[in-house]
Amino acid sequence: MLGSLCTLITALTCVSGVTLVTQKPPVVTLRTGQTATMDCNLGTVTGASARWYKQVPGGGPQFVLRFHHSWSSVRYGSGFSAPKFTSNHQSQSDYHLIINNVEEGDSAVYYCQTWDSSAKEEVFGQGTKLIVTGSTLPPPVLTVFPPSADELQSNKATLVCVASLPSPSLGFADVTWTAAGSPVSSGVSSSSAVQQPDQTFHISSYLAIQTADWKRDKAYTCQVSVGSKASEKSIKKSDCST
Repeated sequence: MLGSLCTLITALTCVSGVTLVTQKPPVVTLRTGQTATMDCNLGTVTGASARWYKQVPGGGPQFVLRFHHSWSSVRYGSGFSAPKFTSNHQSQSDYHLIINNVEEGDSAVYYCQTWDSSAKEEVFGQGTKLIVTGSTLPPPVLTVFPPSADELQSNKATLVCVASLPSPSLGFADVTWTAAGSPVSSGVSSSSAVQQPDQTFHISSYLAIQTADWKRDKAYTCQVSVGSKASEKSIKKSDCST
């Protein structure tokens, strides 16, 4: 059961043939002492309870709590209790996870899960990232590297964007690329966040491009966002010596 759960959460399995569990917002950024509220819609499921799990990068999922609209109280996992954690509902399929007086240790991804009896399977939401910091979260620091001279001898080349993320982010970040102002989705890959000795996190994103586009001096931009903080950095051939 737990092994299956770990696999599901790691792979972000959230779509069933019948039911789609949706969570919002995708990211919550708060200061310590504030209250976090996350929403979960169970789709077509109305008879099952909503379960919430907490997962930090590199760790396994922890069962936080379970709640059903017909219950008078919340059922908790080990190490979680009221009034810190609670849940309520707006309808038979709309649930909320509420975390009071948040601390930096509450930073994690929180997944909503239910049981789809028609499909006979567990269904997970896509997760909500909670980032808690004791001070204002600084924006990511970006460095973008041009293709190597050797790569430019072939038809394809690679741009590399390295982002340094503040420690409270736990390495949670969204990376996007644009080419001459237009969003790019193909040819993009990103590494997992790696914590550094100074407690910051580094992630690398790679964009495969055509060498001819680089030689035409097309501008490429890497944007990295952590919660409401975002940074971007552009690069083109005329900016470089290669």
